[in-house]
Amino acid sequence: MSIPSVDEIRELHVKHAPSQEAFALVWTHCEIVWRIAEGLMDSSPMSLDRDLVRAGCLLHDIGVYRLYDASGRLDQANYVRHGVLGHGLLAEEGFPEELCRFCSCHTGVGLTKHDIEHQQLPLPPADYLAESAEEQLVMFADKFHSKSKPPTFLTPDSYAAYVGRFGPGKTHAFHQLRTVFGDPALEGLVAAYGHALH
Repeated sequence: MSIPSVDEIRELHVKHAPSQEAFALVWTHCEIVWRIAEGLMDSSPMSLDRDLVRAGCLLHDIGVYRLYDASGRLDQANYVRHGVLGHGLLAEEGFPEELCRFCSCHTGVGLTKHDIEHQQLPLPPADYLAESAEEQLVMFADKFHSKSKPPTFLTPDSYAAYVGRFGPGKTHAFHQLRTVFGDPALEGLVAAYGHALH
C-alpha cells in the first residue's frame, strides 16, 4: 500500500475544507494528534508502522469538513457522523480501506452496533472499532486534544472522567489503552500551540 506524504494529505485537506478557518481548526488538530502519537511511539516498546500512524493521524478528522453548511456553521447535532463521512470521502478519493478506517474507527474509544442502537445515533448500525495497533494508537492520541472553541488539551484523567459518562465499559476500554500506550507528555505541546490544558 502506498501511504500518502504529509504534503499530499495537507493538499487533500485544502481541497475539501470549506473555509480557511475550518482548515486551520481541523489540520492543526490532526497535526497535534500526530505529534502526540509520535511521542507515545517514542516511549513504547511496540513495533508500529510509523508512516501509517502519521497518515492515520493526519486523515482521521477529514470528514468534519462535510459537516459545515453554506454559511460556515458546523452541524454539531450530527458531529458523531464525521468518522463515517471521512471514511466515505477517502474512499471516493481512491484511498484503500486500511486508511479509510482511521476515520470511521476513532470516535470515542470505539462505537458498537449496540451503542448506536441504544443511543439512537445517526449512524448505520455497525461496529466501528479500532482493531490494529496503529488504529488504536490514533484513536487514543486523539483523546488528548479537542477542537472546542477555544481548542484545548485534555489530561488522561479529564478524558477518563468524560468518557465515563457513557458507561463503565468505556472507562475500562480507555484504561486498557492507557495501559498499552502510556500517558502522553503534553506540556511541550501546550507551550508550542498555546492551547489550555484541562
